[in-house]
Amino acid sequence: MRVTEKGQVTIPKPIRDKLGIGPGSEVEFVERGEAVEVVAKRLDETPQQRRERLQRHLDQMRGTIDLGGMTTDEFMDSLRGPRDDLDPR
Repeated sequence: MRVTEKGQVTIPKPIRDKLGIGPGSEVEFVERGEAVEVVAKRLDETPQQRRERLQRHLDQMRGTIDLGGMTTDEFMDSLRGPRDDLDPR
């Protein structure tokens, strides 16, 4: 995406729609190491709208990880590795 002489860029419509960015919306630029994130401020979002948005994201993620039959505790242990304080060898 090209930056204009005035330092402006156009946020693509699908992203604006997904984040609810419209005329008068505020965005924030947040540095993350070598990258910069554009964060939309949702000042007018109600608690119910936040819950619905979270639920939509959770629904999109459902079924995206295969635990291979492991329980949640077994999966967390596989991520963290052995714990010396619980599993001395």
